[in-house]
Amino acid sequence: MPYDGEYATYRPLHRISECQRVKGLLSRSKLLEAARATYAPEPAEAPPQVATLPRFILAVDGSYAEVDVKNGYPGAKVGYCTAASVLLDLHLIGELDANRPVDPVEFRKTEQAASVDAALPGSNVVTRRQASARASFREELYDLFTDIVVDEDDRTNLLSTYEALLALKPTANPQSCPYKESHGCTGEFAVSSGCTACPICGRPVYSTDALRIHERFRDIGTNGEAFGLVMQVIERLLVIHFLRCFERRRLLERLTSLAFFIDGPLAAFGPPAWLSAAISRELKRLNQKAQAASGQDLLILGIEKTGAFVQHFEEIDQTETPGQQLFSPRQYMLVTDGYIKERILHSDSHKRYGEDTYFGRKFFYKAQSGARIVASIPFLSDAQDTIDSDDVSLYPQFATVCTLLDRVVSSRYANAVSPLIAANAQAAIPLQLGSKVLTQLARALPGTAENGG
Repeated sequence: MPYDGEYATYRPLHRISECQRVKGLLSRSKLLEAARATYAPEPAEAPPQVATLPRFILAVDGSYAEVDVKNGYPGAKVGYCTAASVLLDLHLIGELDANRPVDPVEFRKTEQAASVDAALPGSNVVTRRQASARASFREELYDLFTDIVVDEDDRTNLLSTYEALLALKPTANPQSCPYKESHGCTGEFAVSSGCTACPICGRPVYSTDALRIHERFRDIGTNGEAFGLVMQVIERLLVIHFLRCFERRRLLERLTSLAFFIDGPLAAFGPPAWLSAAISRELKRLNQKAQAASGQDLLILGIEKTGAFVQHFEEIDQTETPGQQLFSPRQYMLVTDGYIKERILHSDSHKRYGEDTYFGRKFFYKAQSGARIVASIPFLSDAQDTIDSDDVSLYPQFATVCTLLDRVVSSRYANAVSPLIAANAQAAIPLQLGSKVLTQLARALPGTAENGG
């Protein structure tokens, strides 16, 4: 390992690249056949733009930072996680666009922001009631979910939404006791709601232990992975929580005026991956009720900024003719299971890509401006729950999705959408701690209905 601030020079890097062991390894690796590598997929024309879009977009994004703290123990760290939700009013943005130049003060009025913030124990930070940093992390995570309330009128906490999803988790594969590593407990059981006890050792077990994030926690060293998983879970839980709040208020018919944008794919990775199937079931249930109330599917989008799919879209869009691109504006491609396994992530598995982790499917879309967007749309019914078909008619909201992406593509950053840029800015610097986006939204939507929006 290098010293802090020491970087490899060109010479050792060149030596590695020319190393016979590296060359031998590459010679034994599978290569994408030239015929398949040069195969150009055929983009399809997006459906015609729709005249009516949702008035509001609720974008959710998060970030985390790990910082050193002084508590007398070496290497003590604390994780700071924040998930921001930003409500954008597309009508106000449209009115300002029609009267440029835009007054920055007026433009800020088009956004309403709130953030969920948490400080979690890292390595060598032990709370007074616990005996280790890992046990402290587990207890604080449970308390965090208990404390998060996004609707000041409803007062339902995030834990209730999480435990509703926990009830959908299969119990066929029990998990090990959280104290297996520290105390040698051999207990295996399905984690229940609330705070219970291990049937073998009798120590406290929290419902959030079912996420198994503590298994990625390290008593010594960095815990960026664990904090990143916390952020990922909260981002996805917030969307389900908002929808359940609307269900309780019997306002599902007004969701035609709202679209959700989530940073990243519609998936859950790592130990909490079981949430994906639970979220999918809950979305199908909520969508059925929303359909009955409004006649429309829910509008939820996951947007990817980096990764293999973003890189692949950029690569295939280039042609051998300089200046000519494969995708024209307003063309799309639904990415199928076979295509993913052949061209993006090599696999000979009979299991479909993302079966255990995704609650939506990916597609490539070149917006009207020429921006390349890698997005995901959710599985909102059993018929939609496929990535084998490229039949876009399975997704009734697809025309609205494409039109909405045309509208919100950013002019500031390449291949980005403005709602998530705003949410990311709020997550990076939480400006309005304690404000309640859901209450603001609930107040706005009745006015929208009265105005015919």
